[in-house]
Amino acid sequence: MTTTSPSGAPPDGVAPEDPERIEAMHALEGAFSELMAEWRRIYVTAAETASPGMLPGSYKVLTVIERTGPITLSALAERVSADKGLTSRSVSELEDRGFVSRTADPADGRVRLIAITAEGTERLNAARAPHERRLAETLGQWPLETIGQLTELLGALARGETPRA
Repeated sequence: MTTTSPSGAPPDGVAPEDPERIEAMHALEGAFSELMAEWRRIYVTAAETASPGMLPGSYKVLTVIERTGPITLSALAERVSADKGLTSRSVSELEDRGFVSRTADPADGRVRLIAITAEGTERLNAARAPHERRLAETLGQWPLETIGQLTELLGALARGETPRA
């Protein structure tokens, strides 16, 4: 999330005379950096909790499979923003651990669908529990409206949209 060009000029759409907006974007970038670092720590711990030696990237793949339901390798690679080779290795690791299964797509037998197993769901739930408790404690005193607003704002930012007023 770069907020200046290599020349040091403000990004497109931001007037050079708007230092408050530029400073606000820098502050947001810093907050995202802190959040992403914490999220990486959570994934490392959760992967190890789910199965000792599991890589955080494989844990991420498992969470996406659980969230989406049965999914093709191509669609999964797109969802996790990784190439098919890396995604395939993660799926193989998860399959070896008994956390996912691959079956033929009933609509097209040439295509394999990847789905989470009961064991994968159980391990994922156990790995998520500490983080979910912490999040519940942190957000427990937040007004529901504030949580909803944050959710809407983050979604709009991820989609590159202007949030509703």
